[in-house]
Amino acid sequence: MAHETEPIISAFADDPEMADLVELFTEELPKRIESIESAFESQSWDSLRTIAHQLKGAAPSYGFDSIGQAAGTVEHRVKDGPDAESLRGDVEALLSLCRRAAAGSGGNC
Repeated sequence: MAHETEPIISAFADDPEMADLVELFTEELPKRIESIESAFESQSWDSLRTIAHQLKGAAPSYGFDSIGQAAGTVEHRVKDGPDAESLRGDVEALLSLCRRAAAGSGGNC
């Protein structure tokens, strides 16, 4: 579906006071994406839970509620007893949102 590949723009995109902060957040997303992928592939569940927890709290503060919600889902699933196959869809959804937000900022992801 086209909407699943369209860039995500921060809810604060029109707020000049937030512009620099939103830009910093989105510039960090490619590094966070790599960390999520690495933690998932190596089954480093504590690392994945920590990254998801951080994103759950930070993303909404920068106007990316959907990323925060997806990160919360991943964090919850890891806490419930991680299983790579059952987590894969949730992790892919989180990664997709992060990539779309990075793309919306002109990021290179």
